[in-house]
Amino acid sequence: MIESLDPAGVAYIAAVLPLLGGILGSILGMKHAASTGAAVLSEDPTQFRNVLLLASLPITQTFYGLIQMIYILSIYLPGIIESITIAKALGILGIGLIGFFAEWLSAWAQGIICATGEADLPRTKGRNLMSTIILAVYVELLGILGIVFTILGLSILG
Repeated sequence: MIESLDPAGVAYIAAVLPLLGGILGSILGMKHAASTGAAVLSEDPTQFRNVLLLASLPITQTFYGLIQMIYILSIYLPGIIESITIAKALGILGIGLIGFFAEWLSAWAQGIICATGEADLPRTKGRNLMSTIILAVYVELLGILGIVFTILGLSILG
């Protein structure tokens, strides 16, 4: 069955996976943060700037996924697509899945962290903003590492 797959098709599907993960994760993460933010704003409208900042943080993983997709489609695949084997295509698929999960889970977790920090904005009068951002940056790093692992994995794959 695997032998009947078109290797180029598998590689092209793999290329879009990091972007798909980034989009899904950003949607989920922003949903958490924006939903909590709406409740916070009903209690304390002066926290709008802080809520807007925290609710927007999970969008960055979509850009990270886009960077990975552009790299795979415009730099990596053009040099190998004519002679790609199914084994190499499956390797690219595995690397695409690493990018998918790195961006998806990073954005989702970041949204949860931001939502938790937003919930305390009224009580702390916004004093927890920087500590919430710092905690959100920890999971942001996993999204950035998704780019690094994708490029490194493709370099090793050859």
